Amino acid sequence: MANSKSAEKRGRQTITRTNLNKAVKSQVKSRRKELAAAFEAGDKAAAVEAAKKVASAADRAAKIGVIHKNSASRLKSINATRIAALS
Repeated sequence: MANSKSAEKRGRQTITRTNLNKAVKSQVKSRRKELAAAFEAGDKAAAVEAAKKVASAADRAAKIGVIHKNSASRLKSINATRIAALS
């Protein structure tokens, strides 16, 4: 239980930010699943498009601090390597 008005506000801010962070992280995970499905199907064109979406979502998440910038970079690198292996 908050003991001051500022602590109450902090609690509200924490809830808001937690929900935003969950939504952004979920977006990245969903895009990764779409990419994994494209890799499973062996469809390079679909994989390239899905990789662009993953990169965009990861960059946005890194920009606001939901994931680390190096994690986003590593994710993009791994996906690029896997796409190159499809050809």
